[in-house]
Amino acid sequence: MVRQRVDAMRDAMRRRGIHAFILPSSDPHCGEYVPAHWQSREWISGFNGSAGTAVVTLEDAALWTDSRYFLAAADQLASTPFSLMREARPETPTIAQWLSQTLEAGSVVAADGWVWDYGTLLDIKEELEAAGLVLRTDIDLVEELWTDRPSLPLNAVEVQPLEFAGESASDKLGRIRESMAEAGADHLLLCALDDVAWTCNIRSTDVHCTPMAVAYLLVGCTDAVLYIDHRKLTEAVADHLMSEGIRTAPYEDIRNVSGAGERFLLSNATCNYALVDSLVAAGVTIIDDNPVSLMKAVKNETEIEGFRRAMRRDGVAMVRFCRWLSERMEAGELDTITELTVDERLTAERAAQEHFRGLSFDTIAAYGPHGAIVHYEATPETASRLEPHGLLLLDSGAQYRDGTTDITRTIPLGPLTPQECHDYTLVLKGHIALATQRFPEGVAGTRIDAFARYALWQEGMDYGHGTGHGVGSYLSVHEGPQGVRHTWKPAGLVPGMTMTNEPGIYREGCHGVRIENTMLVVADGETDFGRFCHLEALTLCPIDRAPILLSLLTTAEIAYIDAYHARVWTELSPLLDGKDKAWLRQATLPLTP
Repeated sequence: MVRQRVDAMRDAMRRRGIHAFILPSSDPHCGEYVPAHWQSREWISGFNGSAGTAVVTLEDAALWTDSRYFLAAADQLASTPFSLMREARPETPTIAQWLSQTLEAGSVVAADGWVWDYGTLLDIKEELEAAGLVLRTDIDLVEELWTDRPSLPLNAVEVQPLEFAGESASDKLGRIRESMAEAGADHLLLCALDDVAWTCNIRSTDVHCTPMAVAYLLVGCTDAVLYIDHRKLTEAVADHLMSEGIRTAPYEDIRNVSGAGERFLLSNATCNYALVDSLVAAGVTIIDDNPVSLMKAVKNETEIEGFRRAMRRDGVAMVRFCRWLSERMEAGELDTITELTVDERLTAERAAQEHFRGLSFDTIAAYGPHGAIVHYEATPETASRLEPHGLLLLDSGAQYRDGTTDITRTIPLGPLTPQECHDYTLVLKGHIALATQRFPEGVAGTRIDAFARYALWQEGMDYGHGTGHGVGSYLSVHEGPQGVRHTWKPAGLVPGMTMTNEPGIYREGCHGVRIENTMLVVADGETDFGRFCHLEALTLCPIDRAPILLSLLTTAEIAYIDAYHARVWTELSPLLDGKDKAWLRQATLPLTP
């Protein structure tokens, strides 16, 4: 099927005089997870990871993706015309470099400007032009070729009530307009769906695992317009929007927005190329900034308390699942359980909790060698049966009306090898090192990333993904601009931000280890040198003690684990009874007598 689609695309390219076509993973809202209508990169290549860019020329085809998907992409692309390009490797050319090496000068490269963020496609355009190639951004071959393309989502919109949002949409608009005035802007254009949802206090199910509606928001000095398909709005939701000072217009009318001589605040990273390019052509001055992303990242007290409640319920679900799994282990019944069974059981436990709205991402239940595939997702064809030895890497999370959860635990299923225990303990040391740091307020996540990697680095080991990403409040489980990264500089960390702490290690063909808690940035006093912060674990679930090599832990590290487990017991035990409570008691005992 992939070969047939590539052949059809090449025929269309020849008819149009195009020598290469580039397909990203994104959509007009530059999101990580996109509705099926815009999953064109997966449609053309067969690769279903959340990150990747496919390029088709008349003779070649290649797909770029990051280290999280190297193993999965290699497998999925094996029988296709696509070669795998491993991003950030010294030997891997950029897309523009590869095209300049592959095509003759004067060749035409095409990309649909509506599904690229402005900054990225502008950089590619400049690189291609420097190499003597031409980039066209007004062609969408996918619309022509994808005959059974899914329609745009039409899921109903609901209001996120004040009891969970903590701030009205009108008050948020007031803060936004203050930022606009400071920047001297006439308008703020929001394309990112989580920015739109947060500002308007609305949620929907247009995006897989992420409660957002497909829409744009244009904020002026005195008005605000939500561009959305009216079929998604009930009368009550429409009335709510009007009462907050937000009127609505058809989704496609965003193409008619103009404003010669006016100044627009927007993010080049989250607004699509076609829209921004049309504004520039109409005489609009662009200011590359988006105050909403930082406002959204700093949670208010209502949102923080919502996180705490959601984490307790999620912890209850995790404990009940872990107790069930331990009983299967003791009964010698692991061979009746597959990776898919793990997903189904844990999802059922979460679904039984109050305010559950769905998963926050597809569960990663990866046993043994599958744990080395960072974003592995089991299918009926690939799902392994569990065995009474080795490690199960379980990365999962849920959307609750009052918070979003993300947790990883690596669970021993029986005897472990010395290497498995050693790797587990080093990852735990990295997790603790980041969790216990005190750092200046406003420091970027790049400055503290090394703490999580230090123990691994000392033994010549590392992991390719970031150490932490922001987490939304009943929004995207991958939220910016906060995070802990080593490859780029995220926003400075300030009290109220939520993010993950998830170092790992992955040995291809053997196992993977990752330990993750969602954390809250908390104020930690002021000195002569400024204000300081620390991280508080929001996630409440035991970290398995069996694989830990105590000889590798310091007294302070042991004390941290014991204190964390004491807190888990204190907060979760009142919500449990019977076997679940007994299991939790054993799982949270001190590491040393």
